[in-house]
Amino acid sequence: MLMKTDPDQTPGAAPQGGDEGVPVSVKIRERLKAARQRFHSNDNIAEFIQPGELDKLLDEVTRKMQGVLESMVIDTESDHNTGDTARRVAKMYLKEVFAGRYVKGPSVTEFPNAEHLNELMIVGPITVRSACSHHFCPVIGKLWIGIMPNEHTNVIGLSKYARMAEWIMGRPQIQEEAVIQLADLIQDKTQPDGLAIVMEASHYCMAWRGVKDMDSKMINSVMRGVFLKDANLRREFLSLIPR
Repeated sequence: MLMKTDPDQTPGAAPQGGDEGVPVSVKIRERLKAARQRFHSNDNIAEFIQPGELDKLLDEVTRKMQGVLESMVIDTESDHNTGDTARRVAKMYLKEVFAGRYVKGPSVTEFPNAEHLNELMIVGPITVRSACSHHFCPVIGKLWIGIMPNEHTNVIGLSKYARMAEWIMGRPQIQEEAVIQLADLIQDKTQPDGLAIVMEASHYCMAWRGVKDMDSKMINSVMRGVFLKDANLRREFLSLIPR
């Protein structure tokens, strides 16, 4: 039996209201794909989340996390310790440890370099917390930021460096990429002659599982501008880090 076509509806298109019942994660994903935007674990996708959708996403992740617990044969109905674990884990991921994916970046007020500061400035140690994108195990450490300003460099409050680091690290990360993302963000906000970042962190994917080495740490750095070209300035920065 042939069905009558609605003349106001494009062939093949979903009818109005047809997205009811579609998971909110699917809607967000389709927006990202339509805009040809990447959505890797360490990308920020806040621009593509509409008001109210993060709470709906929390509900969706809660339901799926409950399925994970059931597949792990955990009796959440009679176990008083895990009765609300699915919700707690979903909230932890979306609104706490991985909030850097789902919320816009911190507001950073920039001031002109009125006094023409041109001496080395070091901020740190800044405590950072993240999770490795391979196992979602904690990554906890400290980082130091070196800025070599010029007369055109924007000056920002010291606390803003910590805010930016928290936003970048609040995503599933690998340390090497996280430091590069933070360097890109600081460079964009301040436009210095040189930028240096050193990060030292413990990775619980190595301490908690695998070889279970509790003492191992990873140290990496990013050097840009004059820090890359001037060996003496680079040595000065590294010597002043109280590691």
